Amino acid sequence: MIADLDNRRHSFHVAIENWQHDFNIGAVVRNANAFLAAEVHIIGLRRWNRRGAMVTDRYQHIRHHPTVDDFLAWAYPEDLPVIGIDNLPGARRIETVTLPRRCVLLLGQEGPGLSEAARRACAELLSIAQYGSTRSINAGVASGIAMHSWIRAHAGPPPD
Repeated sequence: MIADLDNRRHSFHVAIENWQHDFNIGAVVRNANAFLAAEVHIIGLRRWNRRGAMVTDRYQHIRHHPTVDDFLAWAYPEDLPVIGIDNLPGARRIETVTLPRRCVLLLGQEGPGLSEAARRACAELLSIAQYGSTRSINAGVASGIAMHSWIRAHAGPPPD
C-alpha cells in the first residue's frame, strides 16, 4: 500500500512544532494521509499521541527534527519554501493566495502557535479567516484547511 501511495503523493509537505507534547499531531498525520502529502515533519519532541492518526501513521512518511534549525537544514537544500500557518499580525489570508506547488506548510503548537525561530524561517505567513470569538482554531483543523487549499490549487479530482 505504501508503494502505491508513494507513486501518487503530492509535492507538498506538512510540519508541526511539538514542544509541549501536542495532542493534535495525530490529526495532522491523518489529514496528511487524506490529502496525500509527501511527508509529515515533527519538530521538537519525538513523542506524540498516535491515537488521533487512526493508524494512518503506518502509511504516511514521518520525519523527526529535534530543532527548527535541523528542520531548516533539511528544507532549504530541498528548495522547499516554508509557509507558516498562524493567525499572527501581518499574516496574509490563505484564502487570497495560491500556495506554491512545492512547499512545506508549517503549523505551530496548539496554544502558543509558531515559535519565534519558526516565524523567522517562513518565506510567508498565512492565516485562516475566523469570524467567531475564539482566538484560534485547533491545529489539526488548521492543517486540514491548509492542505485542502493546496489541493484546490494543484491537484485534480481524486481517483475513483
